[in-house]
Amino acid sequence: MSTAPHVKAPMDEFNPFQAMAQRFDVAADRLGLDEGLREVLRTPDKELTVSIPITMDNGKLKVFTGYRVQHNFSRGPCKGGIRYAPDVHLDEVRALAAWMTWKCSVVDVPFGGGKGGVICDPRQLSKGELERITRRYTTGIMDLLGPDRDVPAPDVNTNEQTMAWLMDTWSMHVRRTDTAIVTGKPLALGGSKGRTEATGRGVMIVTREALKKLGLRPENARVVVQGSGNVGGIGAMLLAREGMKVVSISDIYGAIHNDKGLDVPDVLAYLKQHKKLEGYSKAEHIPSAAQLELDCDVLVPAATENQLTSKNAERIKAKLVVEGANGPTTVLADQILERRGVMVVPDILANAGGVTVSYFEWVQDRAGYFWTEEVVNSRLEHVITSSFASVEETARKYNTSLRIGAYILAVGRVATVYQMRGTYA
Repeated sequence: MSTAPHVKAPMDEFNPFQAMAQRFDVAADRLGLDEGLREVLRTPDKELTVSIPITMDNGKLKVFTGYRVQHNFSRGPCKGGIRYAPDVHLDEVRALAAWMTWKCSVVDVPFGGGKGGVICDPRQLSKGELERITRRYTTGIMDLLGPDRDVPAPDVNTNEQTMAWLMDTWSMHVRRTDTAIVTGKPLALGGSKGRTEATGRGVMIVTREALKKLGLRPENARVVVQGSGNVGGIGAMLLAREGMKVVSISDIYGAIHNDKGLDVPDVLAYLKQHKKLEGYSKAEHIPSAAQLELDCDVLVPAATENQLTSKNAERIKAKLVVEGANGPTTVLADQILERRGVMVVPDILANAGGVTVSYFEWVQDRAGYFWTEEVVNSRLEHVITSSFASVEETARKYNTSLRIGAYILAVGRVATVYQMRGTYA
């Protein structure tokens, strides 16, 4: 693999929107896009900040802040999750919305990118408080939403129950039920079979395809998975089913490690019962930072942004990094890993299984006809494997990394559509 084109370090290595913009610029250079088109494609179409006043369980009023960013809808309705976290900020939501645009484009799904977030700590809130936040937030962003306009989904600290509340609130306002307003819903409300496992399944598929390129057999691959939720936990389980040895898993409190391999179903059962890995007796407990530097073949960062940085990239021992999370590798870390010959499967490809099956769910809701899980998984397999092949082919054509290959493919598709449609004035 060649050395990447020189990329200036962002003013802030840990600003996700600056990281997205830098990678976009490298792809735009390779595509020869003019500055005007670049400005259009890197700039969000709409940004909305809303205040969310809530009556707490103790009777007191508290105001939360929520965001919804629509990055681009030239290829179709905006699509993207809603996250609840105390560290949500507007630049993060902007970056995530842009990544959704490129992610949908990489897998050739006819959506644009959107993203939402609410600044709160769900661990400190009751179910009733979460419901009130969700319903008031939905009301605040009502004008942006619609099956043909903007279709939210679950993300960090949100789930199918959150989507059910959102769908119900939207439906009450428009005086009709339309299940296609959100994806990631419960099956009883028009959800898709296979949706919960989709992102983790996509991670497994690209890991398998990348191992082929590296000449490694799955049964010889030792895997470290950062995270244990829908992406990390399910991804670890599916990787183990493929014959890979998962030697480490983590949660927000720390990590566990067993060099002989973890019994992943047992770990996940313990986690479900105890809500944390603390106390699990069949593995060594290690700090989260040390987990990333374990000796392994495959590292799957499936937690949050900015985990692989200029501070630890030199110590990463994996031959392959598969980005289950959005933005886990900074621009400076990318340069270090590429110089060291580490293959990185970028987030906009590696975790695109979720949006792919979200698209399947939207299609099923609109048609009123639902597929079997076997059909969903088979179609997901086709989309992800063919997308990996397209990204790898683009990277070879432009003599660059898989990440820049993915950006070239994605940005090129969106730019072509924008140029064909023209600029309305």
